[in-house]
Amino acid sequence: MIMITGVSQPNSPENGQLYKDDILPVIYISIDPDTLEWLYQQENLESNIEFSARFIFDNGEIIDTIDPVGFRLRGNTSRYSQKKSFKVSFNRFTSGRKYYGVEKLNLNGEHNDPSVMRSKVCWDILRKMNVPAPRSNHVKVYINDNYYGLYISVEHIDEEFIKSRFGYDDGNLYKCLWPADLNYLGDNPNLYKFENGNRRAYALKTNKEADDYTGFANFINILNNSPSSSFACDLGDVFNIYDYLKVISADILFGNWDGYIYNKNNFYLYHNSSSGKMEFIPYDLDNTLGIDWIGRDWATRNIYDWQQHGDNYRPLYQRIIADEDLKNQYSYFMNKLVYETLNLDSLISSVSQRRDMIASSVEDDPYYPLDYGYTLSDFYDSFYQGLGGHVDYGLFPYLQTRISSIKSQLESTSMNPVIKYINNNRLSNSVVTIRAMVIVQEQPASVSVEYEIDGIGFTSEMMYDDGQHYDDLPNDNIYGCIITDIPDNSFVKYQIKVSDNAGKVSLLPCEPILIPAAGGDDAVLFINEFMASNETTIKDEHGDYNDWIEIYNPEDFSVWLGDKYLTDNITVPDKWQLPDKYIAPSEFIIIWADDDTDQGEFHANFKLSKNGEEIGLFKTGGVEVDNISYGSQTTDVSFGRVMDGNPVWISFQNPTPGASNQTSSLEYREHQNNFTIYPNPASGNILRISKFINFSVYNIYGQIVDEGNNCDFINIASYNKGVYVVVSNSGIRKKLIIN
Repeated sequence: MIMITGVSQPNSPENGQLYKDDILPVIYISIDPDTLEWLYQQENLESNIEFSARFIFDNGEIIDTIDPVGFRLRGNTSRYSQKKSFKVSFNRFTSGRKYYGVEKLNLNGEHNDPSVMRSKVCWDILRKMNVPAPRSNHVKVYINDNYYGLYISVEHIDEEFIKSRFGYDDGNLYKCLWPADLNYLGDNPNLYKFENGNRRAYALKTNKEADDYTGFANFINILNNSPSSSFACDLGDVFNIYDYLKVISADILFGNWDGYIYNKNNFYLYHNSSSGKMEFIPYDLDNTLGIDWIGRDWATRNIYDWQQHGDNYRPLYQRIIADEDLKNQYSYFMNKLVYETLNLDSLISSVSQRRDMIASSVEDDPYYPLDYGYTLSDFYDSFYQGLGGHVDYGLFPYLQTRISSIKSQLESTSMNPVIKYINNNRLSNSVVTIRAMVIVQEQPASVSVEYEIDGIGFTSEMMYDDGQHYDDLPNDNIYGCIITDIPDNSFVKYQIKVSDNAGKVSLLPCEPILIPAAGGDDAVLFINEFMASNETTIKDEHGDYNDWIEIYNPEDFSVWLGDKYLTDNITVPDKWQLPDKYIAPSEFIIIWADDDTDQGEFHANFKLSKNGEEIGLFKTGGVEVDNISYGSQTTDVSFGRVMDGNPVWISFQNPTPGASNQTSSLEYREHQNNFTIYPNPASGNILRISKFINFSVYNIYGQIVDEGNNCDFINIASYNKGVYVVVSNSGIRKKLIIN
């Protein structure tokens, strides 16, 4: 049985100031000359050390300076090219710092591409297709006042990228590089931690402390071992198939031989905590649109047989193409891409305008000719003809040939309706809204929700795309409806049914979605973080800086808040009743402790004491759900669980209101009666403590792994590698790293 709520289509943020592409921004890097020389030495090219530098950004509208930032080389083969690529890290020396919402910039030299245009064209097309893809633009880069050439700035794929696209960033993000073929290795999740070239093929980029590959292994198992008869249903439960069909279409249009399908390389997978499904995110698109190092004609290659042959099995592509329904839906998305999404004349016109905008910057680029001897004439010619070597096609002839070839190969099919982004929300105990995106080949679509209450027969309710049924905007293919008069303590199960004008019908998901009974007596909620003195951290909806309390739902179903109470005095458990709302799975909500209930339903009738008190969360009848007693607090420093729901509490110099507490580094309160652990990171079996204390040692999951009484040492001989927290009996906390 599936339980789901709040799943919506990915966001596509605007370019903003950082990625404006109607102008040519300039980036100035200032770095110690000796450090720059060290970076360029042959023996240091693989180094990922980030050195201190000054960053200035000037796009003609804004001029900003950030000092310091981290600066290093990036890339694979580009490290050995004359024209290097660079990474700028705004958060390297200031934890959590962002610039226009991003923590890192990728400055790509595009040394293989004489047009310096191909990856930009690909990223723009993907974003036009509503695929979660990085933003990008051309920029001029100066280092120590010397012009280093024209670059493409590409948005870094990390937690900030994930949160801006999917709303939550608490799931696992995997960077998948060669030989990432997604083949089944076994049920043991640790089998997928194998390394190639001193890095994991499926490298976990978030939640590294937990290092949990369970969800990844389950996805691989279903992808490879699900029976053909139930493959689409089984894979659809754990993977966003329909958005990936668009990615396949784009990859094959681009001739992206260095991606997953041909070269088992260059993609990300994100385990979306909102939907419970893996999301496919494209990555690294410079070897495209007529660039070839293998000896294939990518402009005419068969769109239904695009992978390598022999033993090079690509289950995610080949099993989809082998499934008749999914293959037909892929054909639909490819057809839509080449006949509707892309207008070749318009695309050539816009690319030509951009070419003319960047031409003088290419002409002045001292590194542009160094790798392949390219000249300004080659730059212009590369749009109209191949240059030999690895440049088989000019950019425009490639697009013309590839699109013509695709159109000649497309099979005439009729697809079953696509239903995706299914979600539900309980507005109150008795009212539920349901909506989904629907795509049909033959309009009009007839859409309904088929539901039952407490397992007693199915009822049908029409869904509408008119902007008046919780469906978003009119005529945007998102359909919605509202179900009312649901009895108290009743559960609902539902599916979405769609038929098109050709009589094709889909009923999805294959197993009905369960909306649990409201409340749930055994539901778990946590007081996850709070701030008892908020002066500059976060404003409420009225622009006021008030005390706040964060509530976290770790369950995989929505929990009703209407029978819950918050209090700052546990002897009065029903001091303030929470609103008649639901908190979604893995959701974080903020309660403003401002003693001003007139300001909204999430404003409590009490304030928090900076000097210390208690916070309690109770159910009707005085049943305790959670509580915390705390001491003196510091202004604009929050107090929260070291990880969401974890029993260990720490102070956060960088608070995370309304978001996960899991950060890249742990920050701890400082007390007068402090202690030190050394050496830390640890070496040997015995760690010294600077004074005799009583202590407990917790692992990153909040489990006690060791204790000591009146000790000035910790014996770590039996400890596994990882991060621990040492807590003294007076509440002092220290991070401990075992290498």
